[in-house]
Amino acid sequence: MSETGAALGAREGAPPPDKGLLERLLSPIADVRRGEAASALLMALTMFLTLGGYYLLKTAREAFILSEGGAEVKSYSSAGQALLLLAIVPAYGKLASRVNRVQLVQWVTLFFAGNLVLFLLALGAGLRIGIVYFLWVGIFNLMVIAQFWAFAADLYTEEQGKRLFPLGAWLGSVRAGSLAEGAGTARLLIDGAVILVICAILARFVDHLTPRAGRKTGADAGAKLTGGKNGFQMLLSDRYLLLIAALVLLLNVVNTSGEYLFGRYVVAAANAQYGTGAAADAARQEFIAATYGSYFSYVNLLGFLLQLLVVSRVFKILGVGRSLFVHPLVALGGYVMMMRAPSFGAIRWLKIADNALDYSLDNTTRQALWLPTSREAKYKAKQAVDAFCQRAGDVLQAGVVYAGNLSALSVTGFAALNVAFVCGWLGVAAGLKATLQRRARAAGRDEF
Repeated sequence: MSETGAALGAREGAPPPDKGLLERLLSPIADVRRGEAASALLMALTMFLTLGGYYLLKTAREAFILSEGGAEVKSYSSAGQALLLLAIVPAYGKLASRVNRVQLVQWVTLFFAGNLVLFLLALGAGLRIGIVYFLWVGIFNLMVIAQFWAFAADLYTEEQGKRLFPLGAWLGSVRAGSLAEGAGTARLLIDGAVILVICAILARFVDHLTPRAGRKTGADAGAKLTGGKNGFQMLLSDRYLLLIAALVLLLNVVNTSGEYLFGRYVVAAANAQYGTGAAADAARQEFIAATYGSYFSYVNLLGFLLQLLVVSRVFKILGVGRSLFVHPLVALGGYVMMMRAPSFGAIRWLKIADNALDYSLDNTTRQALWLPTSREAKYKAKQAVDAFCQRAGDVLQAGVVYAGNLSALSVTGFAALNVAFVCGWLGVAAGLKATLQRRARAAGRDEF
């Protein structure tokens, strides 16, 4: 059995003998062993706050961009994020090479907290910030959320982190929805800034506490990677890595195309209820923020339940290779349904299921795909995939939206395009499964 399978199998059975009372209490959601509970709980708190703060800012993002520009502008702004990240990601890498990991996490997090103060001042001056804020949140999402996930992966195994942190995403989303209904978008930005400052402080405590827990058993976290190929060169020279990149790109195209359709329906509902005049801007913003707050709550509740109750069992029964097919098959069924009977209710529940699977089973499966790769690939190639390929998916999807609107494509037509992309997604999943099988046979072990 693979390392991942063994870890997941341990979760299904009785707790290991080296667990105390606190570790046993945490067993339903995490495989925490004796001496690790304090570190794991503090890291979970940090991720809880980080993801909660992100959902506050994400809810405000939808209110700003949809009320000011509509679902089309939202899609085009995603392409702008990709262009900006071509310059920002290398700059981030240069900073990372000059400071230690705690300084990197703290400085970048506090920088973004300071940006929120500027946005609040712009709101107070009556400026329209929708497009700029949307671009900012996309960059924030990559740099701050990704670096905290990397920080957690540097301290713990990915398998443990994926079972601890979804709780923070769910509760953060519920809080975002209640704030959007009661206090408006400015309050979301204020609370988001405060949360980021707290997370920057907690990062140092987590880093200080974790070595005493003795959790890290692999290579030294401070050891430098060997030289050689960069991330993009590694992708082009390894078919397996290239397939992972294609998987991320296609998944993102399908997901963001669905988000466009959902946003289109939300804008139509807001306009129908409050009208399209400038006097109704605030009412439309609150309606959109409340709708998305509720939507994110359902997504993360379902995602948390899937992560807690389903993911380990699916891995145990199907393995990583076959688990790759679950999400695209659900998406395929949903968009075929949208082709036959398009409606706001149908796209809402399709996107709830789509995103919940993305955040739970699919996210865990994608992370597990990197386990058989080299340490250099985990850092260099994974950064190229997570940053460039995901945003390249945004650019491709923006092109799809532009061409579709230029040709007056209906909701049914967009759903048909997504069906075609999902078929490509299934083909890539088949290629990854075959590669995993070959590697497992070559290593003389069970299927991964």
